[in-house]
Amino acid sequence: MSDTGRKSSSASTSKEEMDLEKAPHQPGLFNVNEAQALEDMNDNVPRDKFAKLWAIVLFLDKYGVEARGIERVLPDERTQTSPLAPFWMWLAANMTISTFAIGVLAQSIFFLGLKEAALTIIFFNLLCTLPVAYFSTWGPKLGLRQLTLSRFSFGYATAQLPIVLNCIACVGWSIVNSIVGAQTLRAVSTSHQIPTAAGIVVIAILTIVVSFMGYRVVHLYEQYSWIPIARFAESDFGGSGSVEAGNVLSFGATVAGFALGWTSLAADYTVRMPEDMSSYKIFFWTYLGLNTPLILVEILGAAAMTTFAQKTTWEDAYNDNSVGGLLGAGLAGPMGGFGSFLLVLLALSIVANNIPNMYSLALTFQNLHPYAQAIPRIVIVILGSVVYIVLAIVGASHFEEWLDTLLVILSYWLAIFSTILIEEHLIFRKGKWSNYVPDDFNNWRKLPLGVASFLALGCGVAGAVLGMAQVWYVGVIGRMIGDPEFGGDIGFELAFAFTAVTYPPLRYLEKRCQECFEDCASTVNASTFIIIFVVIAVVAIVLSSIIALVRYRRIKQFQRDLVQHATFEASTIPTPYAIPESIHFAHHHRAHHHAHMNIQNMQTMGMTGGGATMAGY
Repeated sequence: MSDTGRKSSSASTSKEEMDLEKAPHQPGLFNVNEAQALEDMNDNVPRDKFAKLWAIVLFLDKYGVEARGIERVLPDERTQTSPLAPFWMWLAANMTISTFAIGVLAQSIFFLGLKEAALTIIFFNLLCTLPVAYFSTWGPKLGLRQLTLSRFSFGYATAQLPIVLNCIACVGWSIVNSIVGAQTLRAVSTSHQIPTAAGIVVIAILTIVVSFMGYRVVHLYEQYSWIPIARFAESDFGGSGSVEAGNVLSFGATVAGFALGWTSLAADYTVRMPEDMSSYKIFFWTYLGLNTPLILVEILGAAAMTTFAQKTTWEDAYNDNSVGGLLGAGLAGPMGGFGSFLLVLLALSIVANNIPNMYSLALTFQNLHPYAQAIPRIVIVILGSVVYIVLAIVGASHFEEWLDTLLVILSYWLAIFSTILIEEHLIFRKGKWSNYVPDDFNNWRKLPLGVASFLALGCGVAGAVLGMAQVWYVGVIGRMIGDPEFGGDIGFELAFAFTAVTYPPLRYLEKRCQECFEDCASTVNASTFIIIFVVIAVVAIVLSSIIALVRYRRIKQFQRDLVQHATFEASTIPTPYAIPESIHFAHHHRAHHHAHMNIQNMQTMGMTGGGATMAGY
């Protein structure tokens, strides 16, 4: 960084500090008058374009509604002094029925026994929560949100890719969470069932209330919301099943997608912790807060699915209301009214999982452009909630499809995202926070060009494509795992490996070109830079598509050769892309009674024609 740049940053910091000092510091749960300080900031964010909306924020600020968006939290404003805060935060966010639903998939889709499912759950969670805990330590050091921090690795333009993907992920998670919560509310009563749409709206309203208020209320809610959920336990579970490598890896990709899903939000919930707080403490409590519920509740879900042979009524309940019905069979039936009460609490636990999604959606969206940053956070929360309510109602009958597709794609891109951020910090910034100028987060000229991250991201995507195993596509390497017809999903492992190998040399070359580029950049504004970058990106995508098309034709030829030598009739299994659901399960698992059970479940849930799209199936 040049001396001029550092002086400019210093001046910007001083100006920001002076602006925020206009708001009197008020100890306690809320800091008020933050909105006025933000309006007065000289940070080139056109808040005056939304003056009427900011007038509302100014009024709500008096009652403790957080006004701040992605603006940096200055060191003297970081008043959250308990290192246990991230523990309670992630404990509550994962002590929900969404986590239980992940465990259910081990048996219902992947045909794993309880022992194999438990070992897979433990290993992949312990591995994939490491980046979440690590990124949580970044918030106190720089006072910036997670996707804002990504600009220091991806550059201003390329950072738009993870920003858009994270917006989709936040809305997507809210959709599938609301669906499973509504299913559980329906299972409370067999005679007077709440409509699915009404259940979704109830969950959404409760989510809006907390995420609308902001950072402090989010932490306050999450600190206590896990308590009634932790009392739910079931002891008479047991079972086993056959296992193969493809099943384990594909289920592992699903577990990884759920655990890695928090990496793009991690620093959002530690930005108000003191700069000098021990990173080891933050890491430890975050890691413990994540893995305690993830491992225990997912294993509980896997165990619950092993009871169908002994308790056929539970299978019927699962067929009627999916995961919610399974929970209801173990509570509402044996325990009567008290069991129904516990089931309502379980259904509402989904609010604790949705809150981080909606809160971080607003922060992520503000990273798109200064105009997006000018829109008050609370407005984005409300608009995002409306979007996911509508989509959840429309997609309520395709819960398992949506859940799988979201989880697996998340595991791919978040592996790439985490790798680039970690390598940039440890290799090129030498792990030192003094090598960052946090106030430059909105100055594209002071950020990396983004070419290295873009190319490394493309290589990571190539790795994911080679290793994925989906109903709609099986990668060349993924096909080599387990059953060659359906493979095993190692997409996120290859995405990580390809990115890790390519980013360092690309970033080294980019840094060598950075000084030359800065001389030219002084005459180019941000909009022109983004246009030039987009043109380059489009050219790269077109070339990549041509290469992919050539590869696709070769794969299709391989499939035709495979069909010609197959022992099955060509009319029964034309290609791996068009396998009827019944044949698909029966052929792959070679267990017709297992296949028949799951086909009945999916048909009862209304999932005709598509079936589950779990990784590798």
